[in-house]
Amino acid sequence: MNISTYLLAAALATSSFGAAAQAAPGGTCRAKHEAISRDIDEAKAKGQKQRVRGLERALKEVDRNCSDEKLQAEHQRRIAQQEKKVAARERELKEAERNGSAEKIARRKSKLAEEQAELQRLKEARLN
Repeated sequence: MNISTYLLAAALATSSFGAAAQAAPGGTCRAKHEAISRDIDEAKAKGQKQRVRGLERALKEVDRNCSDEKLQAEHQRRIAQQEKKVAARERELKEAERNGSAEKIARRKSKLAEEQAELQRLKEARLN
């Protein structure tokens, strides 16, 4: 296997593993395993051999290293990180309201709303 093939396989495995992880934020290792297995079946059906190999490596990694406790801790970390982003956007908005133009205030409100929506999505994903 040459280096470019290896890098492609590694990138696919990483992106596929990440996609499966995102498919079940706050979920379980079983859900990740099932999501990757579905992706493997789809890739096989489409004849995507490199993607299948990468997904199979990702599946082995999940089977070896995944724990529901780790997933929950990672999800809590993402929520805390998003809460910090929301707080920063709130500070930026307050500053804009004190010193900024109407256009700047509107931009800051829009960015705050985006961060709040993402925080809400993360919190809801935890409940599912």
